Amino acid sequence: MEKRLFLKGALASALGIGMAGVLAGCSRETKASFQGVDVTGAEYARDFSLPDAQGRQRTLKDFAGKVVVVFFGYTQCPDVCPTSLQELAEAKRQLGAEGDRLQGVFVTLDPERDQPEVLKAYMESFDPSFVALRGTPEQTAAMAKDFKIFYKKVEGRTPQSYTLDHSAGSYVYDTQGRLRVYQRYGSGPQVLTADVKALLTEKA
Repeated sequence: MEKRLFLKGALASALGIGMAGVLAGCSRETKASFQGVDVTGAEYARDFSLPDAQGRQRTLKDFAGKVVVVFFGYTQCPDVCPTSLQELAEAKRQLGAEGDRLQGVFVTLDPERDQPEVLKAYMESFDPSFVALRGTPEQTAAMAKDFKIFYKKVEGRTPQSYTLDHSAGSYVYDTQGRLRVYQRYGSGPQVLTADVKALLTEKA
């Protein structure tokens, strides 16, 4: 009798441990932990639709299966834009073979000066796989509003020497096209790399 009770108790204990392991495994697989700002479930910046430098209309669906990083700026930006794009290129390099699953998307806030050939050359100076989007001034303003991007023209000495004050963070989407992370400017490539890895290994 005592032997039967012992076996039943041992079996129940083993099943309990097994179930706990299953539940723990599920909890690990459902959601990633980020070093950037977790914006999972955000009601804004859910998609975009703008032509690229080749004139092809682009949306998030074009990059399904990849982690997409969207950054707003302009090619004559003296510091913030080249720094952010260089960090994105470095994050892609740090990912090694997985770097092909990271897609950089640059949205110009200066369509007047950032003509298609200018954008193409600018992207190639950081990474040929990065995509630049250029809309009309009205399309640009609408997308910036949806993404909560601030930008304002600052007049220069000549009509064409103006600069732009603008928001400097990046938006990171998971492989299913959902906005998940906001990367603050200056976080560094290591932080971005860590969050991209988390999204690439995340279980739906």
